[in-house]
Amino acid sequence: MSSVTIYEIAKEAGCSASTVSRVINGYPYVKKATRAKVLKIIENRNFVPNETARNLVTQSTRMIGILIADIRTAQHTDGIYHIERELSKHGYSCIICNTGPETDAMTGYIQMLSQRNVEAVILMGSIYQNDAVSKAIQLYIPDIPVVLCNGYLEGENTYGIISDEDTGVMNCVKLLSDTGHKSIAFIYDKKTPSNLKKIEGFKYGMSRFGYDADKMAIIETPSEVDKIYDTVKIFLNENPETDGIIFSEDFLGLAALQLLADMNIKVPQQIAVIGINNSRYAEIGIPPLTSLDNKLYDTSITAVRTILSLLKGETACKKVLLFSDIVQRKSTRSELPN
Repeated sequence: MSSVTIYEIAKEAGCSASTVSRVINGYPYVKKATRAKVLKIIENRNFVPNETARNLVTQSTRMIGILIADIRTAQHTDGIYHIERELSKHGYSCIICNTGPETDAMTGYIQMLSQRNVEAVILMGSIYQNDAVSKAIQLYIPDIPVVLCNGYLEGENTYGIISDEDTGVMNCVKLLSDTGHKSIAFIYDKKTPSNLKKIEGFKYGMSRFGYDADKMAIIETPSEVDKIYDTVKIFLNENPETDGIIFSEDFLGLAALQLLADMNIKVPQQIAVIGINNSRYAEIGIPPLTSLDNKLYDTSITAVRTILSLLKGETACKKVLLFSDIVQRKSTRSELPN
């Protein structure tokens, strides 16, 4: 039996030991050129893998990397909870990385995960839908499955679970239109791909349901509570006719409910409020917050199922679209006022 190890083969091939192991065991998601190079070295070195070498993959690291931009974001941490619980049922553990919003940090964490030999990576949120992350995936982890929750990146080993938030926001506009609201605004906190889709849905809904395009109010606010207060208060003082607001996140909507109470503005009688995410906190708003359910649980579980299928060598859909729906609570009227 050859004394050559997979680590020596990996060094000669210029790839990781786990990539060599995937070639040996016939796993997918190894670039054709890399696979051919590894097989050629194996042939030249008369390498015969023993059971210990095979177990490197069959027992493997059993580790999945998860990237989140801000671990304080309730929507994404709830998603990670579902992902971790589902993966643990199948014997996998998770490395959770709090990357922050800067692309340099994102790419650094992707490189780190490659060094940890994780078997797959899940990206939480559309903020990872950018060129820097796409390039880092192809540079550092081109041979393992990568799933983006609520977004998509082009690549041989990349997959996306996408929420139909633009149609969902359009339906939020329809709800307000159907219940007699004449002046509607959309307030968001970051220019993420997800929020840009929501804005497009808002614009389409305003056009479709007969609102004046020249009076379309789309406002950006910082994420801090006091800044949300300031943004909404200034906007309402300048636009007192406003009778409906859609917020890009439940958190923004819940902060606004407190401000509206402080301003003695009745919800929903004077202003209806809608959030997005249908987070568990929406139910404890005063009044409880109507919210667009963008299927966090389904997105999380679908991401895990995609990963598990790919790790078994099975095929999976490159893009999965999940349809959102509105969960109506007391922050919006259920019918036209008398």
